[in-house]
Order: sequence, then C-alpha cells, then structure tokens
Amino acid sequence: MKVAAFAALPLLFAIAACGGGGEATGSDTVGQTAAPEPVAAVAKTGEDVFKKCMACHTVTPEGRNGIGPGLHGITGRAVASAPGFTYSNGLKAKGGVWDEANLDAFLTAPAKWAPGTKMMFAGINDAADRKALIDYLATLK
Repeated sequence: MKVAAFAALPLLFAIAACGGGGEATGSDTVGQTAAPEPVAAVAKTGEDVFKKCMACHTVTPEGRNGIGPGLHGITGRAVASAPGFTYSNGLKAKGGVWDEANLDAFLTAPAKWAPGTKMMFAGINDAADRKALIDYLATLK
C-alpha cells in the first residue's frame, strides 16, 4: 500500500502545480457572471439549429423555394408571402408579420399555431434553440 501512495505523489504535485496558487491578480472570476455571448456566436448557434430546416428551406438571398419557402429576409415579412410559394389556407389565414413572437410561436408547434399548415415539422422544444434560430434568421437581410 505504501508503494502505491508514494507512486501517486508526483501526480498530486503536478495537479497542485496546475492550480496556480499565489496572490490574486484581479482576474479571478469567482462570484462574477460571464460576459454576454457575442452576436456572431449566437448566429453560429442559430445556423447550427437551422441544419434541421435545410432539407426543406433555403436562406440564400435569391430566395429560392424548396419544399418550404425560402427564409432569407423572413423577419418583418408578411406571413405566407414568399414569392412563388403556394401556402396552405391555414397559414394564409393567419395573417400578420414574421416577428420574433410569431416565429417563436410557429417554431414551437407549427400545426398548433397555424392549423392546416403544410409544414410537417413538429417544432423545436428548446427555447434557447428557437431563440438562436430566430436571431440567425434575423441576420439574413
């Protein structure tokens, strides 16, 4: 037993050395909150979430429609108004504009927000993922 304990001593010293020790330099973060995430990092996260949508939607400036409408410039656009896309009556009847609140409600549960929608996607349960996706879509102007 004593041999194993002595063999572990160098490892313990190495681990202790990594801790730094010494005096505080003012850069300690104990009790502080992290800085807000930069916008680019949020957009990247939203771009990652958008990968779930890529099978049906595009985000290119030319607004090419796929199975679903092109989403470039969707923020602030009238609901069911992408040129050249045939929308369901349920979505056309919804009216309004794609603002953050409407996008959030639609992305939470598309069929619940717009009964009769052709969008077969069940929705995005995670609020942070929805927010990141909406923030990403808002950058596509």
